[in-house]
Amino acid sequence: MAWNTNLRWRLPLTCLLLQVIMVILFGVFVRYDFEADAHWWSERTHKNLSDMENEFYYRYPSFQDVHVMVFVGFGFLMTFLQRYGFSAVGFNFLLAAFGIQWALLMQGWFHFLQDRYIVVGVENLINADFCVASVCVAFGAVLGKVSPIQLLIMTFFQVTLFAVNEFILLNLLKVHIQNATLAGGVAVGTAAEMMLMPYGALIIGFVCGIISTLGFVYLTPFLESRLHIQDTCGINNLHGIPGIIGGIVGAVTAASASLEVYGKEGLVHSFDFQGFNGDWTARTQGKFQIYGLLVTLAMALMGGIIVGLILRLPFWGQPSDENCFEDAVYWEMPEGNSTVYIPEDPTFKPSGPSVPSVPMVSPLPMASSVPLVP
Repeated sequence: MAWNTNLRWRLPLTCLLLQVIMVILFGVFVRYDFEADAHWWSERTHKNLSDMENEFYYRYPSFQDVHVMVFVGFGFLMTFLQRYGFSAVGFNFLLAAFGIQWALLMQGWFHFLQDRYIVVGVENLINADFCVASVCVAFGAVLGKVSPIQLLIMTFFQVTLFAVNEFILLNLLKVHIQNATLAGGVAVGTAAEMMLMPYGALIIGFVCGIISTLGFVYLTPFLESRLHIQDTCGINNLHGIPGIIGGIVGAVTAASASLEVYGKEGLVHSFDFQGFNGDWTARTQGKFQIYGLLVTLAMALMGGIIVGLILRLPFWGQPSDENCFEDAVYWEMPEGNSTVYIPEDPTFKPSGPSVPSVPMVSPLPMASSVPLVP
């Protein structure tokens, strides 16, 4: 089926419309946090405070690390496709730039709303970066198969679902969550601030390494050949399954918490046992951790199905199957550079017995090949 992949006008108009909407929403709802406001300097002088007592200065290095990971790390991580490097980096920039703006608004409406204004500080920026990191991970599954307009739509829905799910887990289920990446790190991320002993971390990393490897070898080919499920970067093995293991590990670790290991103040600090959940036990916390995992899986499955059906509509400029994984579909490539041939290095060829070359056809008839005529 031949689809119209010409986005010369559709993509700029879509980006312009979305950015105008973002500017209006930021103008109406968003203001600076006090620690990022100019009034903080007068407060600093009157109370004799240091810069390190300002959350912005204290946490800015962490923001830099995560921000670079989102904009640069994920993009160049996906340049392994030989003719899709421009799209991997360029489209990652596009979805990250839009996604962080939308994440600041969505998470702000749920968590940082004060007097009808969203107060923006360094904490909001870090949370928005982590939210968009989940979109960058999902981008790896459809890498090379979707158009930039489809990526913007996917970013809009995924950021929205992330913010709703985060609100349910943190405010309604009081689930203790952490952000982490890459197989064993994904699995240990939920329990990172709990008393997971070193041998426990080693066991989790060992198990996730085995499961992730087996998934790449057996599960991914099965999903692609039998169920026709595309996963270009193998994110199901690297983030999906280890993430589920991490949710289970977090629940077990929370349920196993005791006063002997944490102390009373340690339990309150680690699991926020105060307010309306001040009478919770460690087992109650573990139970709600499982509820949070089930809610997250349900939202991921239902949201993925709905957004997938929306993205399958044939007018988003997606390439046909025979034109996937090609930069030339959406980029003006240099003359003659749409296909790159990398010659084989003969030094990497395995050594073997030398076989003398024998010409297939002799240029001159040999005596033994000329029939004798009586």
